[in-house]
Amino acid sequence: MSKLRFGVFLAPFHTAGQNPTLALHRDLDLVQHLDALGYDEAWIGEHHSAGSELIASPEVFIATAAERTRHIRLGTGVISLAYHNPLWVADRMVLLDHLTRGRVMLGVGPGSLPTDSAMIGLNPTDTRELLEDNLDIVLRLLRGESVTAQTRTHNLVDARLQLRPYSDPLFEVAVAAVASPTGPRLAGRHGIGLLSIGATLTAEGFDALGYHWGIVTERAEAFGTEVDRGAWRLVGPMHVAETREQAYRDVEYGIADWFQYFQKVAAFPQMRVEGGDLKEMIAFIRDAGVGVIGTPEDAADQVQRLVDQSGGFGAMLLMAHDWANPAATKRSYELIAQHVLPAFQGQQQSTLDAKERASTTREGHAQAQHDAVAHMTRKYESELRSDHG
Repeated sequence: MSKLRFGVFLAPFHTAGQNPTLALHRDLDLVQHLDALGYDEAWIGEHHSAGSELIASPEVFIATAAERTRHIRLGTGVISLAYHNPLWVADRMVLLDHLTRGRVMLGVGPGSLPTDSAMIGLNPTDTRELLEDNLDIVLRLLRGESVTAQTRTHNLVDARLQLRPYSDPLFEVAVAAVASPTGPRLAGRHGIGLLSIGATLTAEGFDALGYHWGIVTERAEAFGTEVDRGAWRLVGPMHVAETREQAYRDVEYGIADWFQYFQKVAAFPQMRVEGGDLKEMIAFIRDAGVGVIGTPEDAADQVQRLVDQSGGFGAMLLMAHDWANPAATKRSYELIAQHVLPAFQGQQQSTLDAKERASTTREGHAQAQHDAVAHMTRKYESELRSDHG
């Protein structure tokens, strides 16, 4: 792979009971901050229950964030496709593509919270089956086809889009994967990107990276599509500070709430985390390879570990969280942008090489500078003698 992109996967995770308005505006502020730091992407989630993941419509959030940013690409991470009429999903995404002038990306999945789907009479098996049907319809519509189809939840009759995408020929589309082969199968079948959301949260997720890409390539070969590792994104949590000790102190702010959410609230066993007291939680993140609580060097080591395990991918998405307070969280993203991004984007070695070249030739250049000053001093003294001679 060449340049590795970096971004954020913003579910988001906020402690229940806090001011939701402030939390949502902090999320918008974070995306602006990432844009200013040079991050490439931000993916925004859709959730409707459980009290922590507060964004109900990634499309509405993206429309707002797009007006406050200049460069960062904005994706739905993800639209729970089983919950929606696929015609309106395609139509809204084309609208966003025009409004953002091509900065939008479509990420889809079955929906991660069973408490969401239960409110509309669907179980996790239903949502995965509907994802497959609806994704096919969405992609056909985006290609300009007319679609007549009956799904379990919707009836489309000669459905078509009135606008073509702003992006030529189409904005990027990706499907989520956690543990099951559903996402990789669909990515390979349709020749679209893959969002490996559970890439690091369990040993199984880490070990499954090569397995998942194998499914992608096998399905691509079976259906005659083309797939690109550059469209593969891995998601993992990190918090860094100037020292490991500072990072450990930082996460005392909110990591326990994050653990409690996955352990006792969200019925999402694929994203299980272990640890009782604070020290055990930090140790689990650090020792199990789930993520990083440490320094920028630790973060770079984790990214390289994922590159080696997977065989290469296109983007590292940092899972957004409230482990630390807002100021320390912003600082973490700054340190990663300053020290980690250059190492994986071809911008580090050239400056180190330039420094080394200047260092090895410094003595000779310093002498030349000294000689130049002495020469000009003698020249001036000679001019003075001539003027007074």
